[in-house]
Amino acid sequence: MDQLNSILFSLRYGRKLKKFRFRTPHKNYRIIPICNLPTDVLVKFFAHQPHEAYKFFRPHGFDAKSIKRLKENKAFLAYVLIEESTGRIVGYFFNRSFFHGKGFRGRLVDIDYRGHGLGTMMNTLLNEVGFGIGLRLFETVNKNNEASYRSAISASKVKVIDKMANGDLYLEILKD
Repeated sequence: MDQLNSILFSLRYGRKLKKFRFRTPHKNYRIIPICNLPTDVLVKFFAHQPHEAYKFFRPHGFDAKSIKRLKENKAFLAYVLIEESTGRIVGYFFNRSFFHGKGFRGRLVDIDYRGHGLGTMMNTLLNEVGFGIGLRLFETVNKNNEASYRSAISASKVKVIDKMANGDLYLEILKD
């Protein structure tokens, strides 16, 4: 299913995506697509995060095999935010996209860099690429995950589509 979606997504959005460029988010950071990053670097980034980071963040596997599969998926628009001065990955963010025009955004800020607005920055970047190529964007965020919720609403206008039984809010991200 992922392979078919990847092919169809690439056919529908490939040209727009090739033309797309991020505006510089901040002079201290670089944005790198995960397909341009060695798999083991990403696996180490995920392994560095504490167990509690994955209480609400479980979008995919974090092992080498899962990461390689994501890197090959043209519909999984994933990036890392790298601090220029250290070369360290400080955040991971993605739009899990579908050929029918929807994208679901997600992000993870490195444990050592939380509380500095990077989640909001990454949401803004996800909006930029998603809306830039013509997707409708969505997200689920648990209301008990205050930092993630604040980040979602700080970067975007949102509409609550559904309140789920597990405490998640299903949000549509609205274009400004």
